Amino acid sequence: MKRYFIRLSYKGTNYHGWQIQPNAITVQEVLNKALCTILNCEINVVGCGRTDTGVHASDFYAHFDVDEQVTLDCDMLSFRLNRFLPSDIAIKQTFRVKEEAHTRFDAKARTYHYFITKEKNPFRLESHWKVPYDLDVQKMNQAAKILFEFEDFTSFSKLHTDVKTNNCKIYQAEWKENGDELMFTVKADRFLRNMVRAIVGTLVEVGRGKMNLDDFRKVIESKNRSNAGSSVPGHGLFLAEIEYPDTIKNL
Repeated sequence: MKRYFIRLSYKGTNYHGWQIQPNAITVQEVLNKALCTILNCEINVVGCGRTDTGVHASDFYAHFDVDEQVTLDCDMLSFRLNRFLPSDIAIKQTFRVKEEAHTRFDAKARTYHYFITKEKNPFRLESHWKVPYDLDVQKMNQAAKILFEFEDFTSFSKLHTDVKTNNCKIYQAEWKENGDELMFTVKADRFLRNMVRAIVGTLVEVGRGKMNLDDFRKVIESKNRSNAGSSVPGHGLFLAEIEYPDTIKNL
């Protein structure tokens, strides 16, 4: 079998996340159907992660296998997929990789953005969380730096997941303010289910003055999800970048 990576982006508004679910439309299902139709064979793509309902991806990777007898023109496949897929899913690139390359397990780092708008804006309705209260961005950035002190982020993980460890290495965590927009950027080697939305929700508690820096540190130390803030809405979250080693490519 030959393996190919597809690099894509999608607006998650109309989908119940990436992963196939019964009785709900997902990005994986739509991409599978498009590939099956174009290649005239059964295709099951494997994604680099699982985005939740309403979450967007400006950079996402999926891989699929075809029989070694099949010859694919990668540029033509990308072109045909873009013609076939709905307007809220865009194929950026298709390329061959080594047979053992894996979009999820070979990722070295992932970067997410979370967007908040302080003013009512109809053009941000599906991409930003409208926050109705004042936030101390400086305090939120001070709290974000505390994340670098830890590796176990059980306090920000969805309960009863099937992962072997809740340890993650965070490389970047910061807020930037631009007019009435706030953007949180967080980069790590891996993320737990619901982790970014839980971190943002807890940092917002700091920004509102409902939690101080010491409280934030204690939340992480407690390894108890009930001590952290609420998960923020999914529609403000974007998977922004996935990094892979150059060695995965079939050069």
